[in-house]
Amino acid sequence: MAKLNLVAISAEREGSILSDGKVESSESESTLTTRQPFTDQQFLKNLSRKKQKRSTLIVFLALTDIFAIILSFTLASLLRLGEIELTQLTNVLLTVIPIYIAIALNNKAYQTNVLTGYWKSINRGVIALLLASSAMLLILFFFKTSNEFSRIIFGFGTLGAAVMIIMTRSLIFKLGQKYIGRSPYADVCIYDGIPIRQDNSDAAIVAEEHGLVADPSNPDAVNRLGQLASGMDHVIVHCPPEKREFWVFMLRSLDVKSEIVVPELDSIGPLAIKLRSNQTSLLISSGQLRWDQKIVKRAFDILLMVCILPFLFPVLLIVALIIKLDSPGPVLFFQQRIGLGNRPFKIWKFRSMRTELADATGHDSTQRNDPRITKIGKIIRSTSIDELPQLFNVLRGTMSVVGPRPHAPGSRAEDMLFWDIDQRYWHRHAVKPGLTGLAQIKGFRGATEQESDLSNRLNADLEYVAEWSLWTDVKIILKTFAVLFHKNAY
Repeated sequence: MAKLNLVAISAEREGSILSDGKVESSESESTLTTRQPFTDQQFLKNLSRKKQKRSTLIVFLALTDIFAIILSFTLASLLRLGEIELTQLTNVLLTVIPIYIAIALNNKAYQTNVLTGYWKSINRGVIALLLASSAMLLILFFFKTSNEFSRIIFGFGTLGAAVMIIMTRSLIFKLGQKYIGRSPYADVCIYDGIPIRQDNSDAAIVAEEHGLVADPSNPDAVNRLGQLASGMDHVIVHCPPEKREFWVFMLRSLDVKSEIVVPELDSIGPLAIKLRSNQTSLLISSGQLRWDQKIVKRAFDILLMVCILPFLFPVLLIVALIIKLDSPGPVLFFQQRIGLGNRPFKIWKFRSMRTELADATGHDSTQRNDPRITKIGKIIRSTSIDELPQLFNVLRGTMSVVGPRPHAPGSRAEDMLFWDIDQRYWHRHAVKPGLTGLAQIKGFRGATEQESDLSNRLNADLEYVAEWSLWTDVKIILKTFAVLFHKNAY
């Protein structure tokens, strides 16, 4: 009996389960050469058509972008002049559109992943348009022809095109969800010698029920694997360790991307496989941020400091004077914190506690109505003003504007050190600590009295480390203003 086991084209991949039934065949199990084509041939055809469907959507996406630009500049010309100045409009469009397409292609605005990422699609399309418009202005300037074009038409045309691109890309994203499902890829899993996972989100078949064996000496098996792979994006094999070498040999003959699952590595979580001195090695950490991302993040920090320090410097002086008048002792408080790469650094803060009661180790977390805090200290802590000297930590490069908040080595929750609660704690230091972070805007701040206080922050910090982008930093900075005054800020 031959059986196609479609355990899952789940909501994750297709939006619904297509089938889990048995299809019988009268073929003989003893001979591979007489085996009939795959039982559910229509299913395989439908799966392979995803490649054609997504190509159609990508072409449609490009055409709607071009249409949006043409329509927007035409309407801008009509509204500004009361008529369409065909010569001027044609010259603008013949310049803007090719530049836009070139930038959009380079910006990956037409890659398959824009069909699965809404904001990714919007961002790439709009950014390509803005860059194309900027390039157009530079061309007009250098060729000294800017006076021949209406700046109002150009400005409103660009703005209107951006709005239309957002609208059309939103529509195509929703259309794509219905047209090809949540995943635009045609992926099929082969299970050989192990049961099919119930949570498998790809099309799944049982190898032996379809004559799929890892035997390169069997031409029928090789041929059937080639038939299965036809039109697919990925072929993924699940099998026991003793069969992997044979399946790797088979998969290398295919003209599609192939993978073999090694669940033993799940606990290690490797990022990639490398070849080191002719031996296979697993890439476990990439330092999280690439060198270019580190440059962008550092440049962003310096730019912010240059912009805001001149305005905040008078505030810093006034706060320093008030602290000095309020209680004896230094204005600034220095404490060792855990920084980038789990290396210690000295953090700067305005002193908010009485000098003789200050805790340099951080062993005793600040409590509500803490008797160690001065009158002025209570005010500056509740408004986060005590953190302002850390701007100089940012300038020195020991901190960033956005990142996981740094803790003292002796910090505890329920009388346990943070890394004793969760050893993933060390992973949060793969990026520089920050003035503010994802945990703070989610409301996780204040004393760590319970283990959950640490766990909530840690999960948010690890999420930030894994998914960093400059846009994420900007959003966190903007949202920080909403949580400067917080019930847990004491």
